[in-house]
Amino acid sequence: QMQLVESGGGSVQPGDSLRLTCAASGRTFSMDAMAWFRQAPGKEREFVAGIRRADSTTTYGDSVRGRFTIVRFYDKTTAYLQMNSLKPEDTGIYYCAAGRALRTAESQYDYWGQGIQVNVSS
Repeated sequence: QMQLVESGGGSVQPGDSLRLTCAASGRTFSMDAMAWFRQAPGKEREFVAGIRRADSTTTYGDSVRGRFTIVRFYDKTTAYLQMNSLKPEDTGIYYCAAGRALRTAESQYDYWGQGIQVNVSS
């Protein structure tokens, strides 16, 4: 089993920055990719960003590309999501996920954190 714990959420104003952290523990050797998804109220969960553990290849959702950056820590079991120029539409619950390949589909990820709330409003 693998456990994922998110931290760093909160409430900010439009234009502000926030950094989310995902720490993995347990059977991390089976994980090749870490990713962030989010779910806004009344909407389906969507892919935000992902990073491949082996070579730090990254991929981003269209709505966050250029504003968000995902970074893997040197120990390869922690990933950060740096969120800049936040907009009200970035509000939602952010979930960390880990899986065997870097993909944008939820079904490709085997392990999930409990989620952390991010609110962007003036």
